[in-house]
Amino acid sequence: MNDEAVPKHLTAAARIHQATAPPPRRLVRLDRAEALRLLGSVQLGRVVFTQGALPVIRPINHVLDHNAIIIGTHLGAAIATAAHSGIVVAYEADDLDPATHQGWSVTVTGLAQPVTDPHDLARYQQHLHPWIDRPMDQAIRISADLVTGFTLVPDPALPPTATADS
Repeated sequence: MNDEAVPKHLTAAARIHQATAPPPRRLVRLDRAEALRLLGSVQLGRVVFTQGALPVIRPINHVLDHNAIIIGTHLGAAIATAAHSGIVVAYEADDLDPATHQGWSVTVTGLAQPVTDPHDLARYQQHLHPWIDRPMDQAIRISADLVTGFTLVPDPALPPTATADS
């Protein structure tokens, strides 16, 4: 693709991406078991909840325990305050390669509630390691009520050299 074919209003990163993007990928839906297995293979995701009737997204680390997502937090955190009243949240994690346009994404929707059992809390604290210098003295369990996921894979119907412009 020559420079004249790339619109000038795109950012430099978007122009480079458009000029070098691999061919389109095929989206393959994951079953529940595979989606949860992949979710358990990574440590970082994003929790989505409402605060003051507006959506809030926070990156956070997690562990998977008996098909529930466990996240660590601290007293006073917005998600901890919201979870004490039992709210429905979404949790998303992925492993997507921007160079090859391959990978996967999983979203779980379910009820978020504080972990109150001291034994469970102590066990989760051994496995949850916060990325910030702040003690995580609470944990929240997110039930996996709705689990959706997909992988992006090369489309075998496209020739290896095909692009969106051909």
